[in-house]
Amino acid sequence: MKTLQPLSFEEANVDTQAIFTNVKSKIGMVPNLYAAMGVSDKLLGGFLNFSETIKSGEFSSKEYEAIALTTSQVNGCAYCLSAHTALGKMNGFTEEETLELRSISIADQKLNALVSLVREFVESKGHPSEVSTQNFFAAGYSKAAFAELIGAVALTTITNYIFHNGGFEIDFPKAQGIDSLLAV
Repeated sequence: MKTLQPLSFEEANVDTQAIFTNVKSKIGMVPNLYAAMGVSDKLLGGFLNFSETIKSGEFSSKEYEAIALTTSQVNGCAYCLSAHTALGKMNGFTEEETLELRSISIADQKLNALVSLVREFVESKGHPSEVSTQNFFAAGYSKAAFAELIGAVALTTITNYIFHNGGFEIDFPKAQGIDSLLAV
């Protein structure tokens, strides 16, 4: 269903227009995802504020992208896989590593513990196994990181669900292996 479609600047209310202007000044564009979220300035503004807060926390930019890639893979979101593949590469991952993160086969043991826990969080609706949780802590992550991981998964799930209910054009280079997701 295509309930949530990107708004043009002119269609947006004054508060959303201000957010669009700010986003465009920072990244040079208003991604279709944000333009679709803009139907509610409260949703878009709150999302961006919470996202900025979480991204300043325990995880590096690479780790945050690993969380977003894994969450988007489990949730089957073609848009977010494309966006976070591009962002992951901008933050130092190779194309191959982005695919390895999505399949929980990355050689880096710390990242593998992270994405394994993310996958379990999403698949189990917030009830990961004791083994994955302990592996996460054994890899060097803290309880603060555990709590922030929940927030990062929730943020990415919001974007996944926006796309699932919009089906709008992907305005990032399309990630590998998403063709079957676009048919949904």
